[in-house]
Amino acid sequence: MSFKDHFSGHAASYAACRPGYPARLFEILAGLPRERRLAWDSGTGSGQAAVALAAHFEQVLATDPSAEQLAHALPHPRVTYRQGRAEDSGLSAGCIDLATAAQAFHWYDFERYFAEVRRVLAPGGVVAVWTYNLARVDPAVDRWIDRLGREIAGPYWPPERRWVDEEYRTIPFPFAEIESAPLHHEERWDLERLTGYLCTWSAVQRHRKETGRDPLDEIRDGLAAAWGDPQDKRTITWPIFLRAGRVHD
Repeated sequence: MSFKDHFSGHAASYAACRPGYPARLFEILAGLPRERRLAWDSGTGSGQAAVALAAHFEQVLATDPSAEQLAHALPHPRVTYRQGRAEDSGLSAGCIDLATAAQAFHWYDFERYFAEVRRVLAPGGVVAVWTYNLARVDPAVDRWIDRLGREIAGPYWPPERRWVDEEYRTIPFPFAEIESAPLHHEERWDLERLTGYLCTWSAVQRHRKETGRDPLDEIRDGLAAAWGDPQDKRTITWPIFLRAGRVHD
């Protein structure tokens, strides 16, 4: 079974330009499972979540089906990277304390992933999946980000993007849910960094491939005017939409 590969072709820019996640998220996640021996981060991409988990767990196994993504992953002494699908991890049964999918779950075969999670989680283990939607800066800048994401490149999003737009509220999640407080992530970027990130969107890449045109050209002037001095660093915010649950009592 092939995987939905939207990022291997620009793995280097993905590693360089994608944001991380808030430290508070990993503090919360670390407090949920009974043990903190081994965490499994599937769909790890460049390893942003895996490295953050390593601050709280003895070991982290990070898997991704894309060899190109893993070639650019962040090294860490407690993180082991392995090529593999979330739905068929190759892990031993009952060995995982925390299973995570950061900005990746919406690409999965849900039922097969759920079955794999049930198989690999240890007693007291927890599964947590999360996503973020379009970056927020201020109304003037957000207007151009929204135009790119919803109008210009909007028709080029894969259908699974709907789960992100619905903020993971509507995903199937057949586990004993653990409620959490709202979370968001912030980074300070200049305009070049923001545009580099926008270029990593799967819809932007698909638009370029299918039309031969760069969709950012349609917003570049307006975005620059709304930003001001391109060297100025501004606060970029992403609300984090988390679903976490227990599989076994």
